[in-house]
Amino acid sequence: MGPTKADILSEYGRARAELGTWLENATPADLRRTSKGTRWTNEELLFHMVFGYMVVRALLPLVHIISLLPRPVGKAFAALLNAGTRPFNIVNYWGSRGAALFYNKRRMARKLDKTIAAITRRLERESPASLARSMPFPDQWDPFFTPSMTLNDVYAYPTKHFDFHARQLNLSHRNR
Repeated sequence: MGPTKADILSEYGRARAELGTWLENATPADLRRTSKGTRWTNEELLFHMVFGYMVVRALLPLVHIISLLPRPVGKAFAALLNAGTRPFNIVNYWGSRGAALFYNKRRMARKLDKTIAAITRRLERESPASLARSMPFPDQWDPFFTPSMTLNDVYAYPTKHFDFHARQLNLSHRNR
């Protein structure tokens, strides 16, 4: 059994609060410093953590549609995406670097707030049956993607992604 709606929403709130604290306390030097275990700066990594929620917002309609198709269609789609893992990784890396120039310290929290608000509205409308719908996923794209994911798994995913990358931050003040 996966997390409940209340669990997921609570985790969204915690992530918002943590991001706000990090951004409030981060110095310009903190944000320019390279994170631990990545080639991103802390500011780029913070944006990448926000981007996980943005990705989910885009994935939700896709899961709704693909989950209605015959399973072999979904498996073929996931296999095609897995075949593109290398270009995906390049775009993922450079995209986060570039996007952090716009969604920087001043704009990042507001973007997360708006994105979580949109995801929350959708989650609150989901029925237990819709949350149980599943589709094959490109499990090579992210350590938290599994070969098959329910819609509930997708709603829970961005906070797992957020927490994983939070451990890679190299900030002088951290609340974890």
